[in-house]
Amino acid sequence: MDEIKVDLSKYHNSLGRKHQLVRVAWSVTWTLFARPLPRSLGSGWKRFLLRAFGAKLAGSAVVYSSAKVYYPANLTMGEHSCLASEVDCYNVAPVTIESNVTVSQGAYLCTASHDISDPKHHLTTAPIVIKSQAWVAADAFIGMGVTVGEGAVVGARACVFKDVEPWTVVGGNPSQYIKKRRVKYEVNPES
Repeated sequence: MDEIKVDLSKYHNSLGRKHQLVRVAWSVTWTLFARPLPRSLGSGWKRFLLRAFGAKLAGSAVVYSSAKVYYPANLTMGEHSCLASEVDCYNVAPVTIESNVTVSQGAYLCTASHDISDPKHHLTTAPIVIKSQAWVAADAFIGMGVTVGEGAVVGARACVFKDVEPWTVVGGNPSQYIKKRRVKYEVNPES
């Protein structure tokens, strides 16, 4: 087999100068005006900052101060959804987080990679969708193009590269089906 050469000196960032300038402005804004706040304190203020850069957030969405959002215009969050401490939302492509979703501390949502068959490693992107009532647990990795189904649970430190079926629990690297998720309903003795 012939020796194959990868020459990254020819790599070109396809996102463009405008994208890079917005990113710099966003990084400075979040670092100065949101990161100093403790955890979830100032949620309304942080929603305001994210919306000013194009994010589409429900009024009850929560983004912790230490969370990193790469490009706010590619973020949509529904009611009562949360990006917890140290979440890294690398949303070069859109990330949609529906209602009642928790993305726990240290999780990594990654919408971009590089074409490993291309000697110039061109950027490839695909959106991530996390359906309502799902939970992405601590330190989990969600890869580009993945949909986490309604009510699904991605276990701590799982690495997800394929869609997760609704109301299932997955874990491991690569993630595998563990069991069906069943939610116990609270019985109200007064009803």
